[in-house]
Amino acid sequence: MAKNIYFTKDHEMTRQAVQDFVKKEINPHIDEWEEKGAAPLHDLFKKLGNLGFLGVRYDERYGGQGLDYWYETAAMEGFACAHALGVPMAIAVQTNMATPAIAEFGSEYLKDKYLRGAISGDLVGAIAVTEPDAGSDVAALKTTARKQGDVYVLNGSKTYITNGTQADFLTLLARTGDAPGYRSFSLFVVPTDLPGFSVSRKLDKMGMRSSDTAELFFDDMQIPVENRIGEEGQGFIYQMQQFQHERFTALPLVYVVGEAMIDMTVEHLRKRIVFGKPLISKQVLRHRLADWKTELECLRQLTYHIVRMKMERMDVTREVSMGKLVAGRLGRSIADGCLQMFGGMGFMNEMLISRLFRDIRLLSIGGGADEVMSEIICKTEGF
Repeated sequence: MAKNIYFTKDHEMTRQAVQDFVKKEINPHIDEWEEKGAAPLHDLFKKLGNLGFLGVRYDERYGGQGLDYWYETAAMEGFACAHALGVPMAIAVQTNMATPAIAEFGSEYLKDKYLRGAISGDLVGAIAVTEPDAGSDVAALKTTARKQGDVYVLNGSKTYITNGTQADFLTLLARTGDAPGYRSFSLFVVPTDLPGFSVSRKLDKMGMRSSDTAELFFDDMQIPVENRIGEEGQGFIYQMQQFQHERFTALPLVYVVGEAMIDMTVEHLRKRIVFGKPLISKQVLRHRLADWKTELECLRQLTYHIVRMKMERMDVTREVSMGKLVAGRLGRSIADGCLQMFGGMGFMNEMLISRLFRDIRLLSIGGGADEVMSEIICKTEGF
């Protein structure tokens, strides 16, 4: 396959090692975790941390592997082999959402304590940006962090927070000033064991059910000044950069899961006899499958182009936004179409295609909705 042009033998070994972990430690438990509405992240992340899977790209000084973006992408492709998207999402929160800003802009103290703890799997992280009245419109955030001496006093709430019921720390964006514009926000590492923090409720979702999602509340919670990431007033900018790491994770997930959905559908079509012939003999179905395969390969190659750009330290905002927009739409299209080909069987909850149909819907919403991606693309194109 074309992907071997870009991946060395060592990259392939990384992907295979992650796949082996998924097959042994994740997939056998998926049904149970889906039923419970959460995976046991402390136990799971400690196992991942022991194998070095939570710090593939991070500095070795903090327990990471210090490897390149190709290794990170290979690992993402491996995690996408899980039989539910909730667990890969929970892992991606740890590796690509809650920790990039700490690694890039955090103090030595924050890196040594929280980045190291996240990489080892001793700490579970979450990213806390979305609020009840502010999702894709990040500038509308109302949660405040007012500086009083050597602490910030945090008040407000966050919602739709992945890993929220189990997190040991939050990478949280809050308003630290009243002036209009983007320089009134700061990014913090918020330990969840301090007074004033509470999980308001665990949310009941349509999909991604093996991943816990929470509504969080902060009541005069005192956060040490040393827990601020970088400079005061720069949090919005830090978070916008962090979003590129987050949004990128959707791309490998879709082309790996998309191919898996097609494979299971083809197997079903070969066995399903209608009017004396297997359904796979129907040209309209084969052509639809061929179209999806073609689009998935385009998405894969865009992903690898983005990795090449990352390796050259180029700005990938435009390309990542395009990739996430395509990935969300394509994932929905394949999941919907494959479920249709399964017929009544596909509508049963016990079928994997049904679970993937529910799970993949989030990718066009979370981390910036499709419409937000389109607006970003418009801006980068100058119209």
